[in-house]
Amino acid sequence: MKTTRRTFLKGAAGGLLASRLLGGKLETLTAAPAPAAEAAGEAWVPTTCWIGKQDCGMLARRVNGRLVKLEGNPIHPRNLGTLCPKGMAQIMAVYDPNRLKTPLIRTNEKGVPGQWRQASWDEALSLVAKTLREVRARDPRRLVWQKGRSKASAFYDTAFVKATGATKLHHGAFCSDAGYRACEYTIGLHGVLHPDFRHTRYLLAWGWNLTGAGGNKLCWITWPQQMTAARERGMKIAVIDPRLRGAGPFADRWLPIRPATDLALALALCAEVVRRGAIDRDYLRKHTNAPFLVQPDGYFLRRDGKEQVWDTGSGAPQPYDAPQGQPALEGTFTYEGQILKPAFQVLKEHLAQYSPEWAASICGVPSDHIYWLAQDLIEHAMLGSTVVVDGIPLPYRPVAIMAYHVAQQELGFQLTRALLLLMMLLGSIEAVGGQRIDFTWKLHENFKKLDEIEIKDPPYNIYLKDSKFFPINSNNSALVAKVMQDPAKYGVDTLPEMAIVHMANPVLSFGSKPDIIEGYKKFKFVVVIDAWLSETADLFADVVLPAATLEKYEGPLSATDQYTDAVALRLPPMAPLYQARGEIDIYLDLCEKAELLYGKGGYLDHLNQALKLKGPYALPLDQKPAVRDIFDRWAKSQGLKEGIAYFEKHGVWVKGSIPAKKYYGYAQEPPFGGIRHRLYGESLLRYRDTMRAKGAAEIYWRDYTPLPTWRQPTMEGSPAQYDLYLISYKLIEFKQSRSSFIPLLAELAPEQRLDINPRTARARGIADGDEVWVESHNAVTGETRRVKVRARYTEAIRPDTVGMPHHYGMWVHPWAKGQGPAASELFFTGEGYVANTADQSFHVKVRVYRA
Repeated sequence: MKTTRRTFLKGAAGGLLASRLLGGKLETLTAAPAPAAEAAGEAWVPTTCWIGKQDCGMLARRVNGRLVKLEGNPIHPRNLGTLCPKGMAQIMAVYDPNRLKTPLIRTNEKGVPGQWRQASWDEALSLVAKTLREVRARDPRRLVWQKGRSKASAFYDTAFVKATGATKLHHGAFCSDAGYRACEYTIGLHGVLHPDFRHTRYLLAWGWNLTGAGGNKLCWITWPQQMTAARERGMKIAVIDPRLRGAGPFADRWLPIRPATDLALALALCAEVVRRGAIDRDYLRKHTNAPFLVQPDGYFLRRDGKEQVWDTGSGAPQPYDAPQGQPALEGTFTYEGQILKPAFQVLKEHLAQYSPEWAASICGVPSDHIYWLAQDLIEHAMLGSTVVVDGIPLPYRPVAIMAYHVAQQELGFQLTRALLLLMMLLGSIEAVGGQRIDFTWKLHENFKKLDEIEIKDPPYNIYLKDSKFFPINSNNSALVAKVMQDPAKYGVDTLPEMAIVHMANPVLSFGSKPDIIEGYKKFKFVVVIDAWLSETADLFADVVLPAATLEKYEGPLSATDQYTDAVALRLPPMAPLYQARGEIDIYLDLCEKAELLYGKGGYLDHLNQALKLKGPYALPLDQKPAVRDIFDRWAKSQGLKEGIAYFEKHGVWVKGSIPAKKYYGYAQEPPFGGIRHRLYGESLLRYRDTMRAKGAAEIYWRDYTPLPTWRQPTMEGSPAQYDLYLISYKLIEFKQSRSSFIPLLAELAPEQRLDINPRTARARGIADGDEVWVESHNAVTGETRRVKVRARYTEAIRPDTVGMPHHYGMWVHPWAKGQGPAASELFFTGEGYVANTADQSFHVKVRVYRA
């Protein structure tokens, strides 16, 4: 089917975007008026979007020092002159009269809505700095920095955390980090899964909303633009999702899979590909550990510390990197009285139990659809094909998967491993048209680190790093909240006293709201840096520091669309409103008052290291710089003679196309940098054995298996009356829990709702629009939780599944009151509701009944 721009808009229901898209070609929209045409008192200031995920390029119209209009920057690779509703509406956030106007200091007890007095910056920062010095003097482990919206990681995540010695708490465990850990461990790249849209011919959209969501590393606009262009070239799409969402006119197949059974389907597809013999043997032999010989105990055969393969010529083991020989992929061999099998043979035997018929009964989709999907993949993989890119002959395997948030489920790490195995079998990893993970080939340090974890004995840190509970660990702040409630259970002897919460609202945004609340009650002193008074601040902050919104410096920011090398900066289109400050200014001032700014090991020293500022570009360690000067030094250190003035004129530095040698793993010398992709995860078995030996319960070690292995999700242990699966999803109209109050966006999705199939609802006597109770159950502890919400009929969801979007539940901002509860009130964390990597699951069994 040929996809027109009008078809895209119909499928995505992109009303606010329509006027922009229909005015010209999707790829090249009309630019905003040129700065030279501006009248006196007016200017067009290039910057980047502040409210969304992917930092789209913008041109901000400024009149008499005030921002009046936002347009897309036509030279920015990610949005090519377009803006989504969030980008257009953020001007309302800038001028929101409910923004924080001054620093605030709490005057009442914590755990209840706050009462505040205004304070000067000097008073507020002095109080924070004094507490910071006292806590660090006792033990730096008693200080945590909670990552939220971080768009200048060198300044926030790296330099400030290192200068203070704080423990950094992440937020990726609520997003996609189970997928990140699986890809780092298996392939060595930092990301989850996306296609090479320019060349992909067949795409599995696995939990990806084609037209109304972001995806791996990017938000909206970029991926839908590339998807629609690929559709016009003939790319086929199969959607695997309990909800159809915006895929309608774009999908060739829809498999409405039962929630949390994705691993079963992935294993069945792997099994069918292997059964048909449609595998890329050359890739498996040369670039994976598939030929490595596995002993009966599950570990590799090694000699002199080196893994062995079975040489079919000599009929004996030899080192895997021996220059001669043909390693066997299949077969069972006996050598010196020991039975040996190549890892691929072990995989083949392992997959034999996972037939399409078996998966159909678990996943709730017909077995013939699974056969069709496997056949589609095999036909489009074009095994043995090559293509020349930039003069380099490369394998051509135009099949790929887009998978991102779907990784956040109890079996998410092994699900992502199974999806990678499927692409490995077809030889698609880093091939032209094949499976992408990052935007360039760059081996991540975790490829080695995650294979060499030393599991320690207690005491552990607060997120259980290197522990017998979660040796591969994504640093889950909700799990930290569980630890804060019962440190002895997890072998933790030191709890933090002070938290600095950076542009995050854990009470609403993270998993298991009740646990987050109980955990935050344990902090003695909480500082929140935010543009608004968040729910977390309302309940727990001692000091609130008002951050600027769009009107600040941030970066450096990647501007690549995966094919163009580009970098951007966020530049303030006007001075901060009220007494708000940019976060970088806040950290500079705070570090100065805390006596952490100057000298060796200070904040400025760590900034030089994080930004790689050396020689004439290095920041002096005895002078507090202006933020603009820091970015000017950085820009000049990158080779821009104009320094920051280049960005003040253009907004983005477009360096050119990414060459094949930087883009494709196959184009490296040697291919993939010489590493072997981990088809077989031997170290996972080692971790499993060590965890068991150290006394960890089965619930922690059961998913540390060298090959992805299906088991029933924990939530299936809930009583029979909890007969529905609750899933949560993100609306592209909003960004996390900080935008549902913006009036223009709230018009698109004004309140929380429960998506429910009409057949399911009618069987319960529920009409469209009725208020209902949604009650969740914890299959491990027996705890129940419930919220009241309105039911909304939709045929585009499985009858055994209901859905609630993220984003809602705010009670502080007056414009957000009455929008309904947060979905996080219903989800649990901890055992049975996190992955083996400590990543949060967003699946739970519920019952629904009329209120």
